[in-house]
Amino acid sequence: MNPKLKTAEQMQRHFKGIANHYRIEILLLVEKEKGITVDEIAKSIGANFKTISQHTRYLVQAGLIQKQYRGNRVAHALSPYGKIFTRFIREFQRIGPLSLK
Repeated sequence: MNPKLKTAEQMQRHFKGIANHYRIEILLLVEKEKGITVDEIAKSIGANFKTISQHTRYLVQAGLIQKQYRGNRVAHALSPYGKIFTRFIREFQRIGPLSLK
C-alpha cells in the first residue's frame, strides 16, 4: 500500500518554514541541543530575543519544531518533519557552490 503523497500546497507550509536564515540556524541549533530555550537560542545565534521568538513560533506553526513546557521553561525539539528538513539542509550544505555554465 502506497502512502498518500503530500500535495504541493501541503509541502509549501514546511518549505516556507525554512525560508529565512534565522529559521535555518534555529533548526540546526535545536537539532544539536534538544531542549534548548528561546533565550538560549537567541544568545547562541547572537540575535534579539523577540526576533528569535517570532521565528521559533513560525517553525512551530510550520510543523518543524515542537514546544515542550517544563515548569516556567519552554524547551524546543525537532518534530519528525524537522528531522527530515535538517538532514536535507545538512546534505545541501555539503554540495557547495555549483557552476552555472
